[in-house]
Amino acid sequence: MKRLLALLIGLLPAACQFGAGAPHPHYVVGAPYQAQGMWHYPQVRMTSIATGLAGVQPGDHAGLTADGEAYDPGALAAASPDLQLPAIARVTDLATGRQVVLRINDRGPENPARILALTPAAARALGVPPGGVAPVRLRVLPGRSLQAAAAVPGGPRLRLAAAPVGAVASTPLGPPGAAPPAIAPGLAVAGGSVPGAGGGVIQPALSGRVRRLPVRPVRLWVRLLDVTDQQAAARLTARLAGLHPVIAARMRGGEERFVVRLGPFATPAPAEAALRSALAAGIADPMIEVAPE
Repeated sequence: MKRLLALLIGLLPAACQFGAGAPHPHYVVGAPYQAQGMWHYPQVRMTSIATGLAGVQPGDHAGLTADGEAYDPGALAAASPDLQLPAIARVTDLATGRQVVLRINDRGPENPARILALTPAAARALGVPPGGVAPVRLRVLPGRSLQAAAAVPGGPRLRLAAAPVGAVASTPLGPPGAAPPAIAPGLAVAGGSVPGAGGGVIQPALSGRVRRLPVRPVRLWVRLLDVTDQQAAARLTARLAGLHPVIAARMRGGEERFVVRLGPFATPAPAEAALRSALAAGIADPMIEVAPE
């Protein structure tokens, strides 16, 4: 009996590692946490727009995602280090021009240089090869994200109100027998939903449609500091002279800001190496950004 008990105790870490237990989808924001030297601060961002690098989730993923869903490598989904879970986002691979809507339902990646970890299915849709890394743009879709959050326990409740009459678009149907009109610009057709355990709806259905956008050459930068104090930017540049940082001045919200950054880099590998060097030098939250050449 003692030998059997010891064996069962030894198996507990493995069971936890692979997310043992039944799926229990729920809303998650979470406390700040640290991974590989980088602090992450989860928060609700229903209108977030970001650029950065995306990789592919490993094959030994746990059985459950961070918000309690059953992990499915064939789902159009991804992991984010700091978005509320679940969220719905439009993700564009800036190298291939492919764009698809994904469900963000997991925490990750552990790599501090990346903003997304894609399921294998999401990676294929975007044209990211197995083990590959891609520059991406992520845009959270506020309406669909609210719908996804409201559909699981713990999520915010939606407040429904009638739309103002002046904001309702319409399209004439035409005479009987005529071809149906095209959908008016700006109107969207709502998708269905996926039933969860016990008949409860756990997520809005994703169409899986992949759009193709024109591809423009881009470069990668590692942002170290973004401040209004030019002297602070100059002091950091001097302290990190060995990394060869540069200062870029830009106007935002009517004020001049000074951005200290490393680069540009043509490919992800040197950009990720530069970010790790910045972490080693004591920079609290460096970030890889993607910008046109």
